[in-house]
Amino acid sequence: MIRQELLKKEKLDRQVMALRVAKEFQDGNVVNLGQGIPTLASNFVPAGREVIFHSENGVLGYGEITLPGEGDLDLVNASGQTVKPAPGMCFFDNAESFAIVRGGHLDITVMGAYQVSEKGDLCNYMVPERQVGTIGGAMDLAFGAKRVIIVMNHVTKNGEYRVVKKCSYPLTAPNCVDLIVTDIAVIEVTPKGLVLKEYAPGWTPEEVQEMTEPKLIIAKDCQEISLM
Repeated sequence: MIRQELLKKEKLDRQVMALRVAKEFQDGNVVNLGQGIPTLASNFVPAGREVIFHSENGVLGYGEITLPGEGDLDLVNASGQTVKPAPGMCFFDNAESFAIVRGGHLDITVMGAYQVSEKGDLCNYMVPERQVGTIGGAMDLAFGAKRVIIVMNHVTKNGEYRVVKKCSYPLTAPNCVDLIVTDIAVIEVTPKGLVLKEYAPGWTPEEVQEMTEPKLIIAKDCQEISLM
């Protein structure tokens, strides 16, 4: 049982989570950003790095999200937000878009999730009790990208684990997640288990463990999340 005081404790907001995700982008990476928090990461590319963003709707090389009321309604990201054009940007049909995914040309895909298991199993397309969900390109992305980063809240609104020993939701793909960024932690998925790399300001590794169902391995260099 997770203590109520932890559930009410201050956590990272969506923008800061996206900023932390963007630190993982290296110069020249081709990156797919899924719906929700992942799409915000296009606003936080580290200075001096060129990152080429891909979207399944048929665009490669877009830029930041535009301000409200600005932008071209025909140029949108996975969340339907208008984005800025970037030099060298190109467009193509859905088949070519998925050929990029399935051909192994994505360095990173960033997606949200309902559950991630200690083995890196991913559930992100359906909540069983709602019986509503669409798989979209999630399965292709989970297997086609060289690296899979998940960004999500650490627990549900009701205080249920999202980082779990075994997934209870329908699987999107097994054993595919490499890194989990949440509103309280950064966790690496390894063959030995889940390794806690970073924790949010004001939190401790012990508190992150209480919010996590599987046993965490505390990295020797585990530290407070850095956004620099």
